Amino acid sequence: MTSPGSFEESPSCAPGSADQERAFSAVNAAFGSLGRVCMALDADFRIRYASELLASLLGVEKTVQVRGTSIESLLGAELFGLDGPLRKALQSGEKREGWRAMLQVANGPARLMSVSAAPLLHDRLGVCDPAARYLVVLRPEDESTIEARGPIAGFGLIARSPAMTRVFRMIDVLQHSESTVLVTGESGTGKEVISRIIHGHSPRRSGPFLAVNAAALPGELLESELFGHVRGAFTGAVRDRAGRFDAAEDGTLFLDEVGDVPLHLQVKLLRVLQEHTYERVGDSQTRRTNARIIAATNRDLRRLVADGRFREDLYYRLRVFPIELPPLRSRREDIEPMAQLLLSRVGSRTGRALRLSPEAVRVLLSYEWPGNVRELENALEFAATVCQGQTLQPEDLPPEISPAGALPPEESVTPSRPRAAAAAHPEAERELRVALEQNRWNRVATARALGVSRSTLWRRMRTASLA
Repeated sequence: MTSPGSFEESPSCAPGSADQERAFSAVNAAFGSLGRVCMALDADFRIRYASELLASLLGVEKTVQVRGTSIESLLGAELFGLDGPLRKALQSGEKREGWRAMLQVANGPARLMSVSAAPLLHDRLGVCDPAARYLVVLRPEDESTIEARGPIAGFGLIARSPAMTRVFRMIDVLQHSESTVLVTGESGTGKEVISRIIHGHSPRRSGPFLAVNAAALPGELLESELFGHVRGAFTGAVRDRAGRFDAAEDGTLFLDEVGDVPLHLQVKLLRVLQEHTYERVGDSQTRRTNARIIAATNRDLRRLVADGRFREDLYYRLRVFPIELPPLRSRREDIEPMAQLLLSRVGSRTGRALRLSPEAVRVLLSYEWPGNVRELENALEFAATVCQGQTLQPEDLPPEISPAGALPPEESVTPSRPRAAAAAHPEAERELRVALEQNRWNRVATARALGVSRSTLWRRMRTASLA
């Protein structure tokens, strides 16, 4: 393998015709104006063309010195080795965006880069070099920014995936509408966040946004919360009280977990949607409301309708404009930028400038995220707590997410020794408590006394319910 400090030009990577050179120079100039490095690779993943910016990053004088060099020698075998995910994706005709790798510099520290790659499509005019098979674009990570797109600008959300792009396009369609919206999706996908964006991107943006969780209140309290009550309506009703429909006048009422609304309240809710009228609990006076309803649920309302637990007419009244949020595992392109954004929020609360290592990013991308965005945020807060430096490593992540975060082999329980392991577990907890007490619960001193890292100590304390 050729090292970055000794670039030797391979005959197979000799440049093409003058027209092809000029064509690629134009592409390089366009990417270079945006601060991006552009490279074309041949079928053997050797650099055939590279922009001048790459030479400056590597500390060499001319781009021609890079020609013939394996991309693996610059960005590492983890991505572009024989079993590397980017190499396999390109060979399968797929593109990848926003991966991270360290650019190996000959006489200096490696640089963290954002890597995007795609098969190079050849034009019919024959301007492109037929030997150039793949296009790789690099962006220095310290210059990258996380950008919001379209209607989400200013709301602290980002998306790269086609699935979420469709969601934001639908929000854009709603910007001049006051239609009832039903937001569905698994727990933790951000249904309330999306609902707030819909409100903030609507004609009612200057009005209030009020949220009620139907699953958090019993039926009697939920009815009073929504519609209000008059004095003496029930035990404890010592004065008149306005409900959320009244408070949400000229604004939006977000009804979360709408699938848990009891049947007797579903009738009153249907009336509000149809006639915009209601009565407070214990009152006969009809009141009007112009509050817009955005409802959300993680339950299958069609199934509830079929089972007789949700009114069909209410279902269709709520489902005027349906929006389904995809789970995080089906939009992996969003994981890294979302993690960067969430990590910046965690860091700002503690005054730390935190970042993710390329290895930690790959762990995040490989996890299934059953708890979706909420689980991702919790995992990053945990990692930020145990991380000793500025860069989060795989071992800093919760053990259920990263194998590197699990207990070391000598601490693991093996099926072949269940009794010994069970006996050792209480003993380990006892020793941990003794060490903490001897060091007055100072984690730094305790970790030093036990000969472990602070992150390992934190995981042991968490397992033993001592954190």
